[in-house]
Amino acid sequence: MSARLLIGGLALALLAGCEGRPAPTGLQGDPARGRIALAQHACRACHMIPGLTGPESYVGRPLVDLAERRFIAGKLPNTQANLVRWIRDPKSIDPHTAMPAMGVSERDALDMTAWLLAPEQ
Repeated sequence: MSARLLIGGLALALLAGCEGRPAPTGLQGDPARGRIALAQHACRACHMIPGLTGPESYVGRPLVDLAERRFIAGKLPNTQANLVRWIRDPKSIDPHTAMPAMGVSERDALDMTAWLLAPEQ
Protein backbone atom coordinates (compact mmCIF):
# COMPACT_ATOMS: atom_id res chain seq x y z
CA MET A 1 0.00 0.00 0.00
CA SER A 2 1.50 3.33 -1.00
CA ALA A 3 2.09 6.06 1.58
CA ARG A 4 -0.14 8.46 -0.38
CA LEU A 5 -3.05 5.99 -0.29
CA LEU A 6 -2.50 5.37 3.40
CA ILE A 7 -2.44 9.11 4.17
CA GLY A 8 -5.56 9.67 2.07
CA GLY A 9 -7.38 6.88 3.91
CA LEU A 10 -6.28 8.28 7.26
CA ALA A 11 -7.50 11.74 6.26
CA LEU A 12 -10.91 10.37 5.30
CA ALA A 13 -11.13 8.42 8.56
CA LEU A 14 -10.32 11.55 10.56
CA LEU A 15 -13.02 13.51 8.74
CA ALA A 16 -15.82 10.98 8.97
CA GLY A 17 -18.85 12.21 10.84
CA CYS A 18 -17.62 15.77 11.48
CA GLU A 19 -19.42 18.92 10.43
CA GLY A 20 -17.85 21.72 8.44
CA ARG A 21 -17.39 25.35 9.41
CA PRO A 22 -18.87 28.38 7.75
CA ALA A 23 -16.64 30.24 5.32
CA PRO A 24 -14.83 32.96 7.28
CA THR A 25 -15.62 36.54 6.35
CA GLY A 26 -12.77 38.37 4.63
CA LEU A 27 -10.50 35.35 4.30
CA GLN A 28 -9.40 33.54 1.17
CA GLY A 29 -9.55 29.79 0.83
CA ASP A 30 -11.98 26.95 1.41
CA PRO A 31 -12.27 25.83 5.05
CA ALA A 32 -13.60 22.38 4.10
CA ARG A 33 -10.55 21.76 1.89
CA GLY A 34 -8.38 23.20 4.65
CA ARG A 35 -9.63 20.62 7.11
CA ILE A 36 -8.74 17.86 4.68
CA ALA A 37 -5.30 19.40 4.02
CA LEU A 38 -4.60 19.64 7.77
CA ALA A 39 -5.33 15.92 8.05
CA GLN A 40 -3.34 14.99 4.92
CA HIS A 41 -0.29 16.88 6.17
CA ALA A 42 -0.64 15.17 9.58
CA CYS A 43 -0.72 18.49 11.46
CA ARG A 44 -2.69 16.79 14.24
CA ALA A 45 0.36 14.65 15.05
CA CYS A 46 1.86 17.70 16.78
CA HIS A 47 -1.03 20.15 17.34
CA MET A 48 -4.47 19.94 18.91
CA ILE A 49 -6.75 21.29 16.15
CA PRO A 50 -10.47 21.92 16.59
CA GLY A 51 -12.60 19.51 14.57
CA LEU A 52 -9.81 16.96 13.98
CA THR A 53 -9.07 13.84 15.96
CA GLY A 54 -5.63 12.41 16.51
CA PRO A 55 -3.05 11.33 19.05
CA GLU A 56 -2.93 12.87 22.51
CA SER A 57 0.78 13.71 22.35
CA TYR A 58 1.49 17.31 21.43
CA VAL A 59 4.78 18.84 20.41
CA GLY A 60 3.36 22.08 19.03
CA ARG A 61 1.04 24.59 20.60
CA PRO A 62 -2.71 23.84 20.45
CA LEU A 63 -4.41 25.75 17.63
CA VAL A 64 -7.82 26.01 19.29
CA ASP A 65 -7.81 29.80 19.77
CA LEU A 66 -5.62 30.76 16.84
CA ALA A 67 -8.00 33.42 15.50
CA GLU A 68 -7.85 35.32 18.81
CA ARG A 69 -4.05 35.41 19.08
CA ARG A 70 -2.22 38.64 18.32
CA PHE A 71 0.98 37.02 17.06
CA ILE A 72 2.11 33.93 15.16
CA ALA A 73 5.23 32.28 16.57
CA GLY A 74 5.55 35.25 18.91
CA LYS A 75 6.90 37.32 16.01
CA LEU A 76 4.39 38.00 13.23
CA PRO A 77 1.09 39.86 13.48
CA ASN A 78 -1.70 37.30 13.21
CA THR A 79 -2.95 37.75 9.64
CA GLN A 80 -3.92 35.14 7.11
CA ALA A 81 -0.95 36.05 4.89
CA ASN A 82 1.50 35.66 7.78
CA LEU A 83 -0.05 32.36 8.84
CA VAL A 84 0.32 31.09 5.26
CA ARG A 85 4.00 32.14 5.36
CA TRP A 86 4.48 30.35 8.68
CA ILE A 87 2.82 27.12 7.52
CA ARG A 88 4.79 27.02 4.26
CA ASP A 89 8.24 27.94 5.60
CA PRO A 90 8.44 28.24 9.39
CA LYS A 91 12.25 28.24 9.53
CA SER A 92 12.41 31.41 7.42
CA ILE A 93 10.58 33.16 10.27
CA ASP A 94 12.20 31.36 13.22
CA PRO A 95 15.30 29.31 12.37
CA HIS A 96 15.12 27.60 15.78
CA THR A 97 11.52 26.41 15.54
CA ALA A 98 10.82 22.70 15.88
CA MET A 99 8.12 23.00 13.20
CA PRO A 100 9.30 21.42 9.96
CA ALA A 101 8.53 22.60 6.45
CA MET A 102 5.94 20.07 5.29
CA GLY A 103 5.86 20.95 1.59
CA VAL A 104 2.46 22.64 1.89
CA SER A 105 1.34 24.32 -1.33
CA GLU A 106 0.10 27.92 -1.39
CA ARG A 107 -3.45 26.69 -2.10
CA ASP A 108 -3.42 24.19 0.76
CA ALA A 109 -1.97 26.80 3.13
CA LEU A 110 -4.76 29.27 2.20
CA ASP A 111 -7.37 26.58 2.78
CA MET A 112 -5.75 25.48 6.06
CA THR A 113 -5.75 29.04 7.35
CA ALA A 114 -9.39 29.46 6.30
CA TRP A 115 -10.22 26.46 8.56
CA LEU A 116 -7.97 27.57 11.42
CA LEU A 117 -9.21 31.16 11.43
CA ALA A 118 -12.91 30.37 10.87
CA PRO A 119 -15.30 30.82 13.79
CA GLU A 120 -16.09 27.58 15.58
CA GLN A 121 -19.66 26.32 15.64
